[in-house]
Amino acid sequence: MSGLWAEQVLVGAIAVCVVSGLFFAWLLNRKSDGSVPDAVLDAVQRLSQAAPQLRDGLTEEAADQATKHLVEMLKCVAIGITDSSGRLLSWDGEANEHYEGMMGAIDAAKRTAHREHINHTDLQCDHRGRCPMRTAVIVPLIIDGDVEGTLIVVGGANSKRLIRAADEVAQFICIQLELAKLDESKQQLAKAELRMLRAQISPHFLYNALNAISSLIRTDPERARDLLHEFADFTRYSFRSEGLFTTLAEELRNIERYLAIQCQRYQERLTVRIKIAPEVLSVVVPFLVLQPLVENAVQHGLSTKPGGGTVTVIAQDNGNEALISVEDDGVGMDADRLFSDLRNAHKTGAHVGLGNINHRMRSVFGDEYALMVETAPGAGMKVILRVPKFFPGVRADLPDFEADAADEAEEPGAAPAAGDDVGPRARQLR
Repeated sequence: MSGLWAEQVLVGAIAVCVVSGLFFAWLLNRKSDGSVPDAVLDAVQRLSQAAPQLRDGLTEEAADQATKHLVEMLKCVAIGITDSSGRLLSWDGEANEHYEGMMGAIDAAKRTAHREHINHTDLQCDHRGRCPMRTAVIVPLIIDGDVEGTLIVVGGANSKRLIRAADEVAQFICIQLELAKLDESKQQLAKAELRMLRAQISPHFLYNALNAISSLIRTDPERARDLLHEFADFTRYSFRSEGLFTTLAEELRNIERYLAIQCQRYQERLTVRIKIAPEVLSVVVPFLVLQPLVENAVQHGLSTKPGGGTVTVIAQDNGNEALISVEDDGVGMDADRLFSDLRNAHKTGAHVGLGNINHRMRSVFGDEYALMVETAPGAGMKVILRVPKFFPGVRADLPDFEADAADEAEEPGAAPAAGDDVGPRARQLR
């Protein structure tokens, strides 16, 4: 499942959930003239209160929260939820002593994946005259074709309304559980993409970095020690296991570590310019969204260019966004070929890092945040990212060793002059 497809399904499912909740509430509470009474608002509020815990899956805690709100919304005798084995996760309301007597119907609902109906007269009851239960409806909770549990709705009277209510509530719960699975799939996909990016960190870089540091041990031990610390921090950050997002300040700090090592290796063949606006340092970005772009600029843009060149990293304030660019004045390439390679990257493996980052930006923020790329043969390459300063559900999750990061320093260096006619035209990746 691609990240974009999962996101589209997620948005669609949320819309279905909202519409279903409104329609369900209207059915239960409509007036004779067809208008919607105030009780609809209460019903929708109950649905929204029952939803959040279910988005974490069918657990006892989620079931407890759901049954509490649903029994108040339906004004029924009780609501129960079981797991796929028939074990009771939660029961809210009265007549809980009849749960054991319902086990046969619960098993039948699980086995056949169809609704079951029980009358109170079919159950043994020591309080026949005083028991509030008259009927119960058991609806299987079906997710991706599998029965994940059952919903039990106990009513004080036999009515088609109770059956309809049970079906609608079961559908609501199933939608929430499907969203939970989509969330989990999206998280797993994002982690897989991060693992791919880590794998793209060149083993040659790791070898050459250690080789460059070792060459300084005798001639400049202090410099060797500093670079060894930079190398250790770079690898610790790049291969950390937790967190899908970080701050721009942390991403830039890791780029500085990488470039410090590469400057030692390439010496005068590599010039670095970094210009950062302080007000965008706290912007949250996907983890490892910049380092592969800088590595691409050094390895593919400048390493094969006679005499080397310059890598320029700029981050500036752009209203509600941060505007970030990674540019090199290296060998560049034909833009049409680049875009063709990216379309076939799943077959050839070409530019997989650039394609991966573009895919992650679009998955997290939307298609309008696809990367912009400018390149032409002999004119270098420039990659531009737009990152919203605030976006729902996106927050930095910094490990302890990054929480107290040092202040970021702004290195001098002018940005490339705007409007220079060097050949490449900006194109957005899709």
